[in-house]
Amino acid sequence: MAEEKKKDRGLWFREMKSELKKVVWPSKKTVAKNTGTVLLCSLGIGACIWIFDFVAVSAVQIILNFFG
Repeated sequence: MAEEKKKDRGLWFREMKSELKKVVWPSKKTVAKNTGTVLLCSLGIGACIWIFDFVAVSAVQIILNFFG
């Protein structure tokens, strides 16, 4: 039974190596472009969340001051 598991593991690694050879890896330029896009989108979404949070906190403070 132990030998059978070793054979299965070896087969799995051979198949994995074979599949990784088929992968078309992106160029450095493509990786840099995609990384920049992700960072820019993350900053934009973060700014939107920050603005919404600021407006919401301000609104709650105004309401509390009005009724408090």
